[in-house]
Amino acid sequence: MVNYFFFFFQDLPFPRSGLMTANQPWSGHYEVSDPIWVTAHTTHFTSPGWQYLKGVGHLDGGGSYVALTDGKEGLTIVIEAMTHQYSQCVRPLLPPYEVKPGQAATFQLGGAFENITRLHVWYSKLIGARTVHFQSQDDKIVSGGKFSMEVAENCLYTLTTVKEAPPKIYPKSPASAPFPLPYKDKFDGPADSSEAPYFADQTGVFELYVNESSSDHSHTLRQNVTERPIVWCNDADSTISVIGDYNWSNVTVSCDVMVESGGGAFVAARVDRGGCGVSQARGVFFWLLEDDANNWAVSSDIDRNDILGQGKVNATIVGQWHKLSIYAKGDSIAGSLNGKVLFDITDAQLPSKKGFAAIGTLGFQKVQFDNFSVDKAK
Repeated sequence: MVNYFFFFFQDLPFPRSGLMTANQPWSGHYEVSDPIWVTAHTTHFTSPGWQYLKGVGHLDGGGSYVALTDGKEGLTIVIEAMTHQYSQCVRPLLPPYEVKPGQAATFQLGGAFENITRLHVWYSKLIGARTVHFQSQDDKIVSGGKFSMEVAENCLYTLTTVKEAPPKIYPKSPASAPFPLPYKDKFDGPADSSEAPYFADQTGVFELYVNESSSDHSHTLRQNVTERPIVWCNDADSTISVIGDYNWSNVTVSCDVMVESGGGAFVAARVDRGGCGVSQARGVFFWLLEDDANNWAVSSDIDRNDILGQGKVNATIVGQWHKLSIYAKGDSIAGSLNGKVLFDITDAQLPSKKGFAAIGTLGFQKVQFDNFSVDKAK
């Protein structure tokens, strides 16, 4: 799977892994990354129906070339000489190779392309002090189907019969800005199984929902997955959706929760990871549980192996709405249920000093959330 646009929070796994980065909808900031220009070296000069030719290969001094045609007389050749350092991907492992700083390459056109006399040239230099993106250069003269050119290190070239205008110049991106605080969400958006703005599900599926059984909580966010799915990495046993800024440290996180039929729910601060590492997530997790012995707990990990405090309150957990609030500032943490403080720890030895805010469930159960808020800790 490819992220055409990188939309999720910067400090989750595989950051900046799309063609563009646009992960600050609150500011409108975006970044046009090198992969956009690399892709344009092909897509700007081809159309649906074009096919790759068999005449592809490697340059003697390192690098490669491919050619595409429209099946008539249209031809586009893309040449790259990217070094190993700037060509590696997450998987599979790319074997080592060398690229000469500069090399001469000669191409011989045949068949339907023998009569081509001129190719339009586009150029990008992606690495170094003076980068260039998608610059039009002088046409390359072709004689007897043959032409030569200098190929520089960490550069891309397109030579094509297609005469295209330069890409349009779009407005400058708005300035980057941190996630806004305070932030509140009543989850009043359209209940069409949409996600809530800015929440990033790491395990489970959290969707906007119409709750017809409560006038006070008629529009909620609901965790809907009731069985562990087939996964391709070691995700958490608890569902979790994160929000905000990984650099948050001193915050108060609150949310109304309703456990529908069993299990439990939590709100959290300083959650330090997501993705395939979410099962080892650390932070401050405040739990409301259907448990005869202890129906609330606070832990420094999502698996509840490190319990910082726990107890029992006289409250019906299942089927009733409760407000959970967690406060974290320095080494002090506190939590309240429906406005009543259940714990206040001033010297908590927390493994995570910063991280996202989050909501979640004990397991794969249906739990509803409403009136979420996060703000700086006072």
